[in-house]
Amino acid sequence: MTASIERVSIHGGHSGEFCNHAEDSLAAVVAAYIARGYAWVGLTEHMPPVNDTFCYPEEREAGLDAAQMRVRFARYVRTARRLQRIHAAELTLFVGMEVETYPGSIALARELAVEYELDYLLGSIHHVDAIPIDYNQAEYARAAAVAGGLTALYCRYFDQQYEMLVELAPAAVGHFDLIRIFDPDYTERLRNPEVWQRVVRNLTHMRDNGLILDVNLRALLKGAPDPYPCPSILHQAAELGLHVAPGDDSHGVDSVGACWAEGMAALQAAGVPLIWKRPA
Repeated sequence: MTASIERVSIHGGHSGEFCNHAEDSLAAVVAAYIARGYAWVGLTEHMPPVNDTFCYPEEREAGLDAAQMRVRFARYVRTARRLQRIHAAELTLFVGMEVETYPGSIALARELAVEYELDYLLGSIHHVDAIPIDYNQAEYARAAAVAGGLTALYCRYFDQQYEMLVELAPAAVGHFDLIRIFDPDYTERLRNPEVWQRVVRNLTHMRDNGLILDVNLRALLKGAPDPYPCPSILHQAAELGLHVAPGDDSHGVDSVGACWAEGMAALQAAGVPLIWKRPA
């Protein structure tokens, strides 16, 4: 059933060359997309941090600071543009960037987008009130404690996401409901009226402004029962008529195209048309 669906990734292309928690070279990752029959792929390496405060432990352990990571990001763009040129006949590549959302990040994202003439931005949230929420369970718990509980944490997450959507207007939005990553009761939590009205508000804004919803399959690769976003949000997106596109969020050759069939089944179950809008 999935053989005739155009293979794409709106959120892909992390590599060990430019990301400390990924593997393989960017060239190898792109070659894997070509080998697996992809029509187009958005390369979305993480933006460099605003300052050293937002460097992750793995980056500090590698001896990197914010200035060095900005230099590395410039190398990423040069490498991605070269691959975009040499593989143009085999695969359409979009050279993008995954944006962070914390104090100072939106201004830096705008600056980088102009400086490097990026094809598009993928808006993501990995922090709530400057605390990382997907790095480990301890930091997630700390963010919840600061927010005043899990429901409050969800509300803060979706409020910060909305601010990012309004201020940055990215072409696509990555792993929309990442806030549920360490919450086994996320299905019930999302039903809370305070949380759900924020979900609908953000999705409606995306629909009204033509933004693309990343249907992120990496959660399935990690053993989660649902992709990002989960079924209730996918159903709402379908009802609203949002543009969607799958993203494998690949972090190396082995995760290119991972869980494609399961992701397509989830989209079909939610009634989402399997027709993808390009980011640029």
